[in-house]
Amino acid sequence: MPITLTNAVEEIRKYRDGLRIMSGGFTLSGGEPLMQDRFAVKLLSALKANGIHTALDTNGALGDRVSDGELEKIDLVLLDIKNWNPDAHRSLTGAELGPVLDFARRLASHKRPMWLRYVLVPGYSDNLGDISQLAKFCSNLGNVERVDVLPFHQMGRFKWNELKLDYALSDVQPPALNLVQQACAAFRAEGLKAY
Repeated sequence: MPITLTNAVEEIRKYRDGLRIMSGGFTLSGGEPLMQDRFAVKLLSALKANGIHTALDTNGALGDRVSDGELEKIDLVLLDIKNWNPDAHRSLTGAELGPVLDFARRLASHKRPMWLRYVLVPGYSDNLGDISQLAKFCSNLGNVERVDVLPFHQMGRFKWNELKLDYALSDVQPPALNLVQQACAAFRAEGLKAY
């Protein structure tokens, strides 16, 4: 059922006082929220104008759809970089890594706060050399406030079954704790806060 901008803002505004008390805010995520970039920008702008902290959870590939002025309406960007290796990134996502890194650089040049979200998938995004290179890149940006290393899990598997789609990661197991710790250590070695 389609939701209008007015209805969305009115619904979220009901929670404004509670969000302030808890030092919280509103995060727009998806899929990929910038697939509907005009709605996303209007919603985040309206919420910010209503005193609500705004965050955008994106993979950054469509970051060029958001103008520099519109970036100012977003308090925080949660940037999901899937892999540092361009070939592995393309294989995993079907998209190029370049636009994602360009968006990260653009956020840095505008001093927009960013949290990196890195999903650690055994056999896909667990190369510690690549993780170290990504950590160096993020450290040099100067706007990365934290890194969330997210261990892969199978909780979303049922969605693929319901959609009758082939799930390529069905045999992938969650990463071992020591691998998660090593990934966090690679980010911390570059002076980043990693969890």
